[in-house]
Amino acid sequence: MTRTFAICNQKGGVGKTTTAINLSAALAATGKRVLLADLDPQGNATTGCGLRKAEQEPNCADVLLYDAPLATACTALEAFGFDMLPANEALTQAEVRLLEMERREARLRKALHGNGYDCILLDCPPALNILTVNALVAADQVLVPVQCEFFALEGLDALLDTVARIAQHANPGLAVAGILRTMYDSRNNLMRDVSEHLLERFGAQVYRTVIPRNVVLAEAPSHGQPVLNYSARCAGASSYLMLAGELLRREEAAEGSA
Repeated sequence: MTRTFAICNQKGGVGKTTTAINLSAALAATGKRVLLADLDPQGNATTGCGLRKAEQEPNCADVLLYDAPLATACTALEAFGFDMLPANEALTQAEVRLLEMERREARLRKALHGNGYDCILLDCPPALNILTVNALVAADQVLVPVQCEFFALEGLDALLDTVARIAQHANPGLAVAGILRTMYDSRNNLMRDVSEHLLERFGAQVYRTVIPRNVVLAEAPSHGQPVLNYSARCAGASSYLMLAGELLRREEAAEGSA
């Protein structure tokens, strides 16, 4: 059974794309068949995986607008162990054109139906727009990266409200997979305070795994590689392997209790 995760936070700079790329690689390392779908017109996940985004045709926009078959638009990243549905600036036009289409919020769900993947990760843009709504309607769960700073908490409330509304009106099965603390530095008092507040407020919804602030994590995308390929022994690589394990254990526990 395919499990689809929307990696989502309308606030930029919280580690969404870093998490999408590196969690995809970590899940693939466990033997899962993984698809990473880039839903951001900036195409950062696409370039972060070493692809020239301007050259990717067909791409995510063609899938959403013109029903291009998913298999024809995906690129197998054999060195990384997962497939990529690339994106580029064409998604900006797609965002506008989707507003004119019937069932516009379900275009991605239709495109992903009947795929052969174990896990699909959707890298959402930093906005609650029609592309993000498509991701939330297509997803089973939402993974929320949060940087431990004051304003992140304010944005988190808005996002969780949106998730609840999507679950109520368009995707009854949608749930929050977990809240992921990113770019964390335990030496920073504010980060520690915000981390404690997240744990107090959201409890078990907060992943135990914490993604540290790590120079190698920041460098890897400029080399077009997940951190597991760029520097497998660094703290960032270890943390995403731990996250993959925690995510899969949660899934197994949920299936066992169903």
